[in-house]
Amino acid sequence: MGKFSDYKLMLKSLPLGKHHFEYHLDKQFFINMENADVRDADVKVDLEVNHSNDAYQLSFHLTGTETVLCDRCLDELPLDIDATYDLTVKYGDDYDNESDTLLIIPESDNYLNVAYMIYDTAVLAIPPRHVHPLGKCNRAMSALNKKYLVKDENEDAEDIDADLLISDQPED
Repeated sequence: MGKFSDYKLMLKSLPLGKHHFEYHLDKQFFINMENADVRDADVKVDLEVNHSNDAYQLSFHLTGTETVLCDRCLDELPLDIDATYDLTVKYGDDYDNESDTLLIIPESDNYLNVAYMIYDTAVLAIPPRHVHPLGKCNRAMSALNKKYLVKDENEDAEDIDADLLISDQPED
């Protein structure tokens, strides 16, 4: 069995109507995807498939926690995620994924592996910048950041990330 065989939807054998599938993403899922950015995960995936005459409406809903490294202090940072993704799948002559909302797969395909769709949704749910709330970063690393950013007087002020200059220690 392959790493992602549990994510195969046997489309051609699905009767008309709504069908519900559940998946769980953990650290191993992201290791299998060769993603080193997500350090741990506890994500529930609810997938509803509505099969009508000529199309399959897929609605993904991901909720849970993904752990990444803080951009400021490099300590682990758990992030709550709540993401959705809707996709229509139809059969056609050739494979066509030019649209974000429509996927056409060849008539010869009996199944659709949704692992990569789930992965993309989970990764895109992570904000581009991930930092601890003010006062929650590793104090030793925050002190080093402040020390070296202020110490380097040769650097242009525009090149310094203003958020890094803010002390991570709460004001009294």
